[in-house]
Amino acid sequence: MKTSRKRPMPRLGVRNLGPIGKASVTLADLTILVGPQASGKSIFLQTLNLALGHATIVRELSLQGLDWRSHASTLLDLYFGEGMREIWGKDTSVEWSSGRKRVIDPAKLARSRPRRKPRSLVFYIPAHRALTLRNGWPRHFGDYAAGDPFVVRSFSETLRNLLEYEGPKILQHLRLPKVAHELVRDGVYADYELRLDRGSPQKRLVLQRGEQPPLPFMVWSAGQREFSPMLIGLKPLLVSQSRSPAIEWVILEEPEMGLHPKAITAVLLLVLELLRRGYRVCLSTHSPHILDLVWALRVFREKGADATQVLELFGLKKDAESKKLASDILQRSVHVYYFDRQLGEVTNISRLDPDSTQPPETSWGGLIEWSSRVSDTVADFVANS
Repeated sequence: MKTSRKRPMPRLGVRNLGPIGKASVTLADLTILVGPQASGKSIFLQTLNLALGHATIVRELSLQGLDWRSHASTLLDLYFGEGMREIWGKDTSVEWSSGRKRVIDPAKLARSRPRRKPRSLVFYIPAHRALTLRNGWPRHFGDYAAGDPFVVRSFSETLRNLLEYEGPKILQHLRLPKVAHELVRDGVYADYELRLDRGSPQKRLVLQRGEQPPLPFMVWSAGQREFSPMLIGLKPLLVSQSRSPAIEWVILEEPEMGLHPKAITAVLLLVLELLRRGYRVCLSTHSPHILDLVWALRVFREKGADATQVLELFGLKKDAESKKLASDILQRSVHVYYFDRQLGEVTNISRLDPDSTQPPETSWGGLIEWSSRVSDTVADFVANS
């Protein structure tokens, strides 16, 4: 698959890290990880974050008053979560390659103490994002237990700072790119708007429709609780038409959580907007909806389709902005990797070829295995009855 920008594709190689026996993942403009629970997808994404932003992570942990006394095992617990030190054994190796190779060594990281504030490089949105909002307001980093995963605490602190210092501004301008606005409104919020409640001493996010009483966080739908922190977090990255100089990568864990397919389509449009602005995006998913898009884009590229087919796929109007987005995504590289829990292996299934000899590829990482079985079983029964 060709990309409009000939950027070198970095690679993260992992051996014997938790459930991951062997993985060599080349990261494209958009990289998607699929596989069953406990197959290592989240561990891989957190390790990618560590490879890209280890100096930022160590500095933030230290500034928050945490002390691992140069012990690698303690640092691993502080980063991955309590009890997770065991995933990194003596035979574990993690190698990051982007122009030059670099080995990620927890012992060296535990001894490092960055004095200057390094570039962040990564914006990480974890799967536990709904837990970051307590009664509709983000929790402080120190409000979590020391053994809670770093990516959750850091994301929560980012949200808190955004809303604490730029809350009215962010919510006032919380408008998505035109091509995604209607899908988000219809698929997530209906006739409600996400607002900052000013009628109470306690700051909180609410959903409000017209002059009706506001809806507090705990009565929101599961999809609204999952989607809102993700949207607020991504907003600063979507303000400018170009990539933020401070961030190069966006990592998303299961962006489809709690969402209707129409809302998942809106999330996909947000991802495409991130790609158009020059970010690299790496995400994990259990949604066949997302791989449907990847498969369609591959066919479109190989058959020489243009922006018209992409717009029809999303049901978008054929205006200038939409055409620009659709044309751009046809030029982006997309890789899909399957994490096999039983074998501990990671396989490239980017073609999503129905005629492939690899079962993970024909079943799209198991995401369409059940629907295919139902279809075949019903067809056989009808044919023989």
